[in-house]
Amino acid sequence: MASDTTAIVEQPGKGDKEWMPKPQVSGCPPGLEYLTVIDQILVKQKVELFEAFTGIDCKNKYVMTNSMGQQVYFAYEESGLCMRLCCSQYRSFTMHILDNQGQEVIRVTRPFQICAGCCWCISGKNCCAYRITIEAPPGNPIGYVHQGCSVWKPKYYVQDEDMNDVLSIGGPCCPCQCCCGCTGDVHFRFYGKDGIEIGSVSKVWNGLVKEMFTKADSFTVTFPKDLDVKQKATLLGAMFLIEFMYFESEDQT
Repeated sequence: MASDTTAIVEQPGKGDKEWMPKPQVSGCPPGLEYLTVIDQILVKQKVELFEAFTGIDCKNKYVMTNSMGQQVYFAYEESGLCMRLCCSQYRSFTMHILDNQGQEVIRVTRPFQICAGCCWCISGKNCCAYRITIEAPPGNPIGYVHQGCSVWKPKYYVQDEDMNDVLSIGGPCCPCQCCCGCTGDVHFRFYGKDGIEIGSVSKVWNGLVKEMFTKADSFTVTFPKDLDVKQKATLLGAMFLIEFMYFESEDQT
């Protein structure tokens, strides 16, 4: 894994990205220090030329920057070719999130689930609900996100390491973007236990041409600066669940 990581991560000094300096903070999981001082992360999927020319789905890669354009993390997907070809957005995956030293600091895992995703069929936390596990560092679970039962609008529950509900996420009735229908940003809003909105993950509308001819998505994740760092990392993981459930399928059309 070490050699693969070195090849995948965009190291400082290469390309046109400036890396965010690592804050000197104690008392949080290694690598999450960056999250303690920011309230917004911009996530941009990298364009794969092979995928653009062939239509064959490649493993996703993402660059994450702060509001000043400094790169915070780099993420890449681990999944099987058969999963990507046969299961598309329903596939299982592991998302490895690396810091500017090329060290994996966050891992997001979604298992493969048959007959999952229908919000009407979910009861509690049964097999019909999509779920992800967030680890920081890898091997140490810090949070979970699972799909909730809803009649129409998407709903998710965010849990801490002890599987206690701490936040919720609510999406719009029609979480899609298409050239002949909805355009503009799509917002999935974060709510505290008191029901007050505290942030969001937004799928950014990149313009008609880019949306039609590229498969690279862009997202903005916002949260309070003083939010618990583990919850920030968990909300970042929730973005990948939302991406695969609602926007990876659009990329295939």
